Amino acid sequence: MIDRLLGRAELKERIEELEEEKRHLERRAEAEEERRSDAVADRQRAEERVNELEHRIESLEERLERAEGTEETVEFRRVSDRSGSRLTDALERFRAVESDDPEGLLTAYVPDADAVPATVSDWLGDRTALVRRAAPAVVLADDTGAVSAALTPPVEPEPFDRWSDRFRLDDAWFRPTGRFAFAVVRSDTFAVGTYEGDERIAFEGFTTDVKEAHSKGGFSQGRFERRREGQIDDHLDRADEALAAVAAGEDLDRVIVVGERSVLGRVRDRADVTDVSDATGKPKGALDDAFRDFWRVRIRAI
Repeated sequence: MIDRLLGRAELKERIEELEEEKRHLERRAEAEEERRSDAVADRQRAEERVNELEHRIESLEERLERAEGTEETVEFRRVSDRSGSRLTDALERFRAVESDDPEGLLTAYVPDADAVPATVSDWLGDRTALVRRAAPAVVLADDTGAVSAALTPPVEPEPFDRWSDRFRLDDAWFRPTGRFAFAVVRSDTFAVGTYEGDERIAFEGFTTDVKEAHSKGGFSQGRFERRREGQIDDHLDRADEALAAVAAGEDLDRVIVVGERSVLGRVRDRADVTDVSDATGKPKGALDDAFRDFWRVRIRAI
């Protein structure tokens, strides 16, 4: 009775209504976060499925080619990876090859399987299938058939093909030359070095405490993911600024950036060359591992 007289009953009823509306809105917000979480998970599953299908398609295409006889008896004669002094030795051996005929040695850069020049396919015939498999590659061949190889260059040149009396093998495609910056970028790690040839003369690196992936779902996962994405964004902004400072403060021949595929796009504008790398660990160790892996050349005897 007193509550009614003082108007408190109406206020209490209104409070209850508002509390119920609040609970309803909270449930809607949680449901929306769950739907967003499900959408992220669905997208990740879809991307994984796309990758799986791409690998299956490549496998089936190779089986189809073999079934049609295009690669039935064609295999690389030898495959090896070279770096450091062993790579230098291999390059010098190829450079030592000379021809009295001014058009006795063929060199071509093949950027992908669909860009094999006619000079290569006409000369190699059915072994052209190996060039497609090796691409991107610098292809070497001589008119006697004694030399036939494909080298994977760390730094890709512009496509070309030519017959000459010597093979064209620019050091800058295969080995660290001149003055350049080399960086590794991950979602939680950054390192950049300035190099003179293969000697590092300057270094900068840092890590960012980025929360691990969250898998509980619901409203808390959405909040967690936003915070994690913000940490990664801040880290990549800092990495971009560091790269910009190195490029602005040094007289560099080029800037090479490697790292996680998912983050390279954020710093691609700072780089002349980019590549995927799985190097991990502390900044200096990750940089050393990535540098060593990047300058490794695969040589395939065709």
